[in-house]
Formats: sequence, structure tokens, C-alpha cells
Amino acid sequence: MKALYRIEESSGDSVKYAQQHLANERTYLAWIRTAISIAGVGFLTTSLHFTSKISSNPFINTLVIILGIFACVICFIICVLSTWQYRKKRREIQEGIYIPSNHSIIFVSSIFSFLVFMILMYLTLLLLIKS
Repeated sequence: MKALYRIEESSGDSVKYAQQHLANERTYLAWIRTAISIAGVGFLTTSLHFTSKISSNPFINTLVIILGIFACVICFIICVLSTWQYRKKRREIQEGIYIPSNHSIIFVSSIFSFLVFMILMYLTLLLLIKS
């Protein structure tokens, strides 16, 4: 009976912040979906390049392989960061504090921008070699 009382007592604090916890979970799932999409872009670019045999240039082939690997690395980094941020925000919600996560957002934006740059470089090189 005493354990049941503790569960009811501790759940009162969780229910108090239920909306914030649910929003935190939705944000976490959005980051995971984003990571999966980025990995998908890497796989799509790599598989389209080699399936359609657009170019047989070894430099471009190497660039595409690096692009695919880098997209998977970004996916992994985003999954780890989002899990870490989720746990951190969960603790902050329970403690009633808010600390913005500027550093991880800037970091993820930077590595994603570099991936976009690599895709742009790939497409530019493809056009230059085809011409």
C-alpha cells in the first residue's frame, strides 16, 4: 500500500508537466525523422549515381561514396544529440528550468550545411564533366 502511495505522489509531478513532456517527445521524434531523411538522401544520391551510371569519373565516384557515408554519419550524430537533448530537457522540465540548446542546433545546422555543399559540389562537377 505504501508503494502505491509513492506512485500516486510521484505521478502528480509528472502530470503537472504532461504537456511539456509530450512536446519534448514530439521534438525528439521530429529530430529522429530528420536524421532518417538525411540518411535517405545520402543513400538515394549514391544509389542513383551508380545505378544510372551517370559518370565513370573516379573522382566523382569517390565523392558520391563519401557523400553517402557522411550522410550516415550525420544521421548517427543527430540521433545521439537528439537523445541527449531529450534526456536533458526531460530533467529540466521536472526541475522547472529552461536552458536553450543553442550549441547543438548550431552544430547540426553546420554539418547539414556541409552535406548540402557536398551535394552541390557533386552536381556541379557532374555538369562540368558532362559538358
